[in-house]
Order: sequence, then C-alpha cells, then structure tokens
Amino acid sequence: MIKRTIILLFFSATLVFGADSSNSPPRMPPHGLPVPQEIRAELERGTAALGRDIEELKSALASKPALLELLPDAQIYYNAVRYALADDMFYKTNDFALAKKLLAQGEERVSELRAGHAPWNTDTGLVVRGYVSRIDGSIIPYGLVVPASYSATTTNAHRLDLWFHGRNEKLGELSFIEDRQKNPGEFTPPDTFVLHPYGRYCNGFKFAGEVDVFEALAHVRKHYPIETNHISVRGFSMGGAATWHLGVHYAGEWAAVAPGAGFVETAIFTKAFEKNPPPTWYEQKLWHLYDATDYAGNLFNTHVVAYSGEIDGQRQAAELMSKAMAAEGMELTHIIGPNTAHKYEPEAKKKVAELVDGFADAGRNSLPRQVKFTTWTLKYNQMDWVTVDGMEKEWDRARVNAEIRDDKEIVITTTNVSALTLEMPAGLCPFAVGTKPHLELDDWEVSAPAVESNRAWTVHLAKNGNRWVATKSFADGQLKKRHGLQGPIDDAFMDSFIMVRPTGKPLNEQVGAWATNNMNYAIEQWHLQFRGEARVKDDTAITDDDIANNNLILWGDTQGNKLLARIANKIPIHWTGDGIRTSSAMIHERPFSADSHVVTMVYPNPLNPKRYVVLNTGFTFSETGRPSNALQIPKLPDYAVIDITVPLAERIPKGVVDAGFFNEEWNFFPIED
Repeated sequence: MIKRTIILLFFSATLVFGADSSNSPPRMPPHGLPVPQEIRAELERGTAALGRDIEELKSALASKPALLELLPDAQIYYNAVRYALADDMFYKTNDFALAKKLLAQGEERVSELRAGHAPWNTDTGLVVRGYVSRIDGSIIPYGLVVPASYSATTTNAHRLDLWFHGRNEKLGELSFIEDRQKNPGEFTPPDTFVLHPYGRYCNGFKFAGEVDVFEALAHVRKHYPIETNHISVRGFSMGGAATWHLGVHYAGEWAAVAPGAGFVETAIFTKAFEKNPPPTWYEQKLWHLYDATDYAGNLFNTHVVAYSGEIDGQRQAAELMSKAMAAEGMELTHIIGPNTAHKYEPEAKKKVAELVDGFADAGRNSLPRQVKFTTWTLKYNQMDWVTVDGMEKEWDRARVNAEIRDDKEIVITTTNVSALTLEMPAGLCPFAVGTKPHLELDDWEVSAPAVESNRAWTVHLAKNGNRWVATKSFADGQLKKRHGLQGPIDDAFMDSFIMVRPTGKPLNEQVGAWATNNMNYAIEQWHLQFRGEARVKDDTAITDDDIANNNLILWGDTQGNKLLARIANKIPIHWTGDGIRTSSAMIHERPFSADSHVVTMVYPNPLNPKRYVVLNTGFTFSETGRPSNALQIPKLPDYAVIDITVPLAERIPKGVVDAGFFNEEWNFFPIED
C-alpha cells in the first residue's frame, strides 16, 4: 500500500538544511493567526469525525460506483479544515467560524450520499465540487456557476467560460471554497457555465495548476452538457497571465481568449539581466516553456480580446503580445480602461464582455482549413488536426503551416520538425470517402492513406533525411523524446508520480543524509505550494503496477536506493564510492567527488520507457519561485550535478557545477560553449 505523507509539523529550513538557509524567502503560503487552544481542539474533533464518516461512507458505497464517484464533493470540506489546521492557514478570526461551517457542510453532503442522492449534482447557481487528481491522488476543489437555464432532465448543451483567479498567497482551500459559495465572479454570462479552477493555489495555473484546469474541465464535462466548441478562457492579473499562457499553448481548444493584465514573458517582466548572477544559458532556454510571446502565432484561429487599465504597469503584457502577434500577421484587439490602474474600468469591461460573448456564442470551427502552429517543446505539440510528434532539436522554435486546399490537397511547410500526425475526426474530413488526398510536405509529395468510410482520416509522417514518408507510428520501440516524455525535470510532476524512499545504506553518509532531508523538504513543498499529498513508498515496496503507471522520483544513490540500483547500468550517469561519472562527455569531463555532489536528472525509466525516473529533486523552483509567479519556472534542465556544500539560498545557480539537456535520442549534447 502507498504510504500517504502529509507533513503536519513542518520541518523548518534550518532543521532540514542547516543555518545556511536563513536567506531563503518566507514560507508560501504565509503563516496565519494563532488558533486558540479550545477552538483548535473543537476543530480537530470535528475534522476527525468527518474523516471517520467519509471512510465509513467509502466502504458503504463500494458497490455503488455512481455515488462513490461523488465522494470528493464531501472530501473537499474535510481537507479544507484539515489543511488549515496542519498548515497554519487561518488568516482572519472569522476563519474559525468558517471552518465550523464547512465541516457542517461536509457532514451534510455525507448524509445526502448515505441516503442515496446528491442534490448539488443538479443544482443551479453557485456550486463547489471536487475530483481526484491523477497526479498525486489528492482531492482538489473547484467552483462552478451553473446557469439557471440548466436542467438535469434535458441534454441541451451550454457554453462554458473558465475564469482564472489572481495571485493571493492566503488563498487556502478554506477561503477558496467560501468565496466560490458566495461570489459569482467578474463575468456571469446568461446560459453559460463558469468554471473557477483552484489551480492548486497560487502558481499561475502552471505545472500542477495547469493540469488542474483540464482535470476540473473534464470533471465538469462528465457531469454537465458542455458545447465543445464554445469554451473560452479569461482571468485578471495572475489570472490574466494564466489566460495568456493557456490561451497560446492550447489555442485550438478555445472559442475566445480574454486576458486582463498579467505578464507574458520572463526577461523583461522580471528584469532578469539586471540581476547578479545573470540567468544561465539553460534557464534562458527554459523560458521558452511558458513565455506566451514565443507562441503568439498559435492564436491564428482564435479570437483574442485583451484588457488593460490605461495606467496599469501590467499593460506592458498586452503591448508585448500585440507586437508578437503583429510579427505573425495578426492584430490584437486591446480594450483599454481610461485612467484606470490594476482593475476593470466599468465601460471597458462591458465592451470586453460584449466581444467575448459574441465570439464564444459563435463558437470555434471544428476543423479549420488552415493551421499555423509554433512550439519550442514537445510538451505543447498539438493544434487542431496537426500534432508534432518529433523535433529535430528541442528548445529551438518549431513551426508547422498546414492548409487544406480545394478539398483535394493538403500543403504543409515545417521548420525544426521531424515527425507529424495529421488527424481529422470522423465526419469532419473534407475529402471524399475512399479518396487519397494529395499531400505535399516541404515540397515532397507523400503517399497518403484513403479517407475512411466514416470520413475520418489519419496519417503519421516521419522525416527520413530531408524527405518525408508516411509511417505506421512515431519512433516505435526507439528511445526518443516525445510528447509527455521530453523533459525537463519539472515535467515529471505534471503526471502521476511516487516519491521513492531509499532503505539501504548509502555510498556516502553525508549524501545519504542530504537525500533524506531533501526528500522530506520536497514532500513538504509539494504540499505547501501545490496543495497535494505526494505519494511516498519505500524502494522495496515499488510494484510492477507502480512502474507501469507512475513517474518514479528516486532519492539517494545506487547503493542506498534499491530501485536505482536496478537501473544503474541503464542510465547515462554512474556512481562509485569515489566519484560520479557520465557515460559520455558532459560540459566538464572530470568526475565529481561523490561525498559532496549529487546528480539530479530526468530520464525515461529503463524499466518502463513510457514513464520518467527523476533523481534527487522535487520541482526545481521551490525556493526561487516564491516571490513572484513570473519566477515559477524550471530552474534546472534535464540533468544537473549539484555541489551540496553550497548554502541552500545560493545552491541554484551557484551550486550547479554541471547541467544541460539531453538530445532528441536522450543522449548528451555536445559540450556547450
């Protein structure tokens, strides 16, 4: 059984790392008010009682899967109070009464489920719900505005808007649920569902927060009739940055994208090159993961309505995106609130609403005739009927321009792309059944398959030298970077993962102690900053099912961690008692002393190459990303060697003695200049 770990008495930075961490940023979320002992005791009793009732109900509903699936709708109340107590997140004296109220609401939902019904599943108005995340099995809440026109007795589909909240470091589950039960939000169009994802707290809806958006959306679509081509995204401030981010990376999903303020890139917004030390070469590469300006061309088929206050410093974001879109031949609709700072101006807000409503009601074309797609990583590799399966070099710009012409041919040009899939769903292919479309790809004529009887059409394409050919699949059986297996390290925490604890004696006691402390710290920070409970198992307890279905985060070395020992000869970095070496040249060819260095790395698991193994790290910006959402970006690439004698506050980048990316075959690149 997986041992669930939530740190209730958190390790202080001094305890885990020693006094050298005193310069670390303050905890995020911040510590709250002291809880009077009698109130704490009452809340702990209520939380324990609700927890017992939930566990008993779970057993009682084992034979009733439809009701059991709704249990997270009660568990969100339990977690809201449990986490507030464990994490010291009561920020107002009113929060004590709020916690009692939420416990009562949780008990009410438990009673309803025990009686065999769930009225909130068909209610209109403001509803809070929950689901089980695939990442860590945690229960994640979301808010929903259900329109009055919705009826559970009909199948009439509705438009849906996603709204992304702004930065609020005190937005725990307690306050999030309360706000979603009282506040409909900035925009509530008629006949429209409005989904308010929690985003896993305050991370700009990136990483696990990004996954939360799509998991919550999938949960809503499972329980309510939503029109696929009438989904829009919007938000303000941090939510505006999230709207730009999700808008450009998933442009093929949205009828409209409507950001307010926010930020769109890293270098200018954070004044990165004014800092000492300046950003490393690999950090600058990693900016391409989230800088929305790099993906502006993806908005070709998407309606964008940006809003800025005239005197808001974050107006800069829309102006930068306007320039980036203009370079791609597009014009940004930018509504400006006169003489307004960081908020919506009422008349400008009406104009934004009018435009977005028009675009969202009209909907998005199910199969646009022309697709323009750009990416820098296989993490974001799909637009409408075009999927990039392989790149010639990750972190350089890749482009695809694809056009259906006269219902007879498809003409495509590419840059930095090595494999493609073209897929038109059943009923949407514009070509006649049984015909083979004329396919021209980078001036090569490629033999294409015939359109199927249901008017579906799919072709896989791979580059052989300079020539494109049709193929059965991409890199079948080969070790290659591909979507979901392309790095960097932080990508492993966007899908199901398990922290694997070493049980053996390490090669070096100092490094062994470091690994143990850092694993505990990674578990703590995962909970604090992503509001989940990391799965943790001993190395001896990992099963074949764990290997098949999870990314494995391995701590320690090849002697201390038995699972790491199993793959030691199948990964490109090797340990001995004296040093750490690589199977080919890194930036430095010398070995690193094993008593003062550790390896951090992401790599396809040799025991299951469809999943990652990660060595000796949690998400890489746990320290550096706290002051600003613009800093919540990967701090390490695919691999790094860390000098653990460097104080924590300076460890990234000063403690990084070697780092880089693997190439498209997961081998080391040639030495970087």
